[in-house]
Amino acid sequence: MDQSYVGFYARFETASKNQGSLLMGPDFIVGDDLEVEFRTEDGRVVAWLKNKFGAETGFLNANDSRKLQLAAARDQTIRAILSFVAYSDEPDPGLYWGQVALFCYNPAYADQMDAFVDRVAAKIAEGVRPVIDLGSSGVSKIFEETDWVPNDTIPLPEKKTGSAVLKDHQSMSEKMIEQGRAGNKGGYAISWIFIALVVVAILFGLHSIGLF
Repeated sequence: MDQSYVGFYARFETASKNQGSLLMGPDFIVGDDLEVEFRTEDGRVVAWLKNKFGAETGFLNANDSRKLQLAAARDQTIRAILSFVAYSDEPDPGLYWGQVALFCYNPAYADQMDAFVDRVAAKIAEGVRPVIDLGSSGVSKIFEETDWVPNDTIPLPEKKTGSAVLKDHQSMSEKMIEQGRAGNKGGYAISWIFIALVVVAILFGLHSIGLF
């Protein structure tokens, strides 16, 4: 059976500065799955990304949109994982953008491939960006090793003047929000207890040196 696979990181841009500012909220979490939606704009197909609540994340450039369109034409499964969110002063009046990790594969191998994507997504949530452009030997490891994730990583894009990466991993508060949404009351409570203990420790330290 066809074990063809394509994986790559792609840049997305937001439609406007106001819309892009929503990416800083808790509904857009690094490591989360995004939905890919194809739209025809000015005679060409553009791949748009949406979060799990249906809110727009951004759009891909023509080349990356074409790659995904070809994958869809081959009836491949497409998964997109939010990798990071950034902001640049230029072009005026400012631009929110970021990257997604994209995976295209034969749905007949969903069990192995989805498990692999989930493992990579967990690494991305920790701030690690594994290499996902795999050769045939790498694809074989997905089927041979149930816990395999590439050791090689991809660095964040080089920082430019006026640009900053705003999100590149899941924060503690975001993890707590996800636990609450998943109905994990115990984990949610433990997270709050942990934060409360940290706050108490800080206050005690300030009090001990006479600052509080």
